[in-house]
Amino acid sequence: MTKKLKIKLLPNGEIQMETHGVKGKKCLDYIDLLKKLVDVKISDIQYNQEYYETEAEVVTEDNAQLRLD
Repeated sequence: MTKKLKIKLLPNGEIQMETHGVKGKKCLDYIDLLKKLVDVKISDIQYNQEYYETEAEVVTEDNAQLRLD
């Protein structure tokens, strides 16, 4: 699945951000990205279903491994 970041600028000046395709706590890295792009104060964080999922990554080498992040 493709990773996407959806940012909404609301008329009252608030910014809403949603991640899609980012599983687990990795989505929190995007908060830091938003802070670097604009000077914002984070007032509320709501987790979607993907936050509670893990992303499986299959690594193929001489010894096949399954890694869960």
